[in-house]
Amino acid sequence: MALEIERKFLATPAVLPLCRSGTLLVQGYLYTDAHNTLRVRRAGDRAFLTWKGAKSGATREEVECEVPLQMGEELLADVSPNERIEKMRYRVEHAGAVWDVDVFKGALDGLILAEIEMAHEDELVVLPFWLGSEVTSDQRYRNSRLAAGDISIMLAA
Repeated sequence: MALEIERKFLATPAVLPLCRSGTLLVQGYLYTDAHNTLRVRRAGDRAFLTWKGAKSGATREEVECEVPLQMGEELLADVSPNERIEKMRYRVEHAGAVWDVDVFKGALDGLILAEIEMAHEDELVVLPFWLGSEVTSDQRYRNSRLAAGDISIMLAA
């Protein structure tokens, strides 16, 4: 089974000039508990179904498969619009690494998160100047929680 190893940070608006060409992501959560998350995501004109296991540090199991766009749209339709996340995802290079920078829309407007995928948890990562606090272990910043949580807490943090 594939492992996802990533660190996540709040990002400052200073990253925005580096965000040139992005992809609109719309995602909803079909199921989530302490050990499992099942997500549907539309990324531009493609759709994906993803299962993620419980997180241990910066690591968790992940299985993702592309599904027909129509199926993805039908699954997203089953998620209340109030419980979906919309964000623009940009790929930003820094010090030879590529960061995913998510600029949230809608109720989460103003929130910018940046994450970097790594080969192993102790991999050395050069942090860009536009990063704020690390939120890798802060459960409030899991996308499934953002979709269903108290948005004002996220934007005030």
